[in-house]
Amino acid sequence: MTSADELKKRRQKEALRIRTSLNRQRSVQHSTLKGGENTVAFVEERLCIGCDQCDIVCDDDAIELYKVPMLSPLMNVESNRKAKIVRDACTGCRLCVLACPTDAISMIDR
Repeated sequence: MTSADELKKRRQKEALRIRTSLNRQRSVQHSTLKGGENTVAFVEERLCIGCDQCDIVCDDDAIELYKVPMLSPLMNVESNRKAKIVRDACTGCRLCVLACPTDAISMIDR
């Protein structure tokens, strides 16, 4: 019979394996990501799922979530949230890019 401690260790090991695998698949690599005062974040609306992760990590209040009507013949959804960058407030720190699970945010020149 497996002990609780052994199950906990297995779960942690599996979680680490999954996290590592997902990070490998991301198209954004931290070392190649440009940033700084001369750059600003840009959200590709079609990739944004409105998860709020970018807004959570932004210390500069440079991200706003707004509602967009979702048109779908299969379901009746009144609104869908999308992220929008406040260009003047964005410092180019890249935290939102790293937090985005769908790679919807990229850094562009100001």
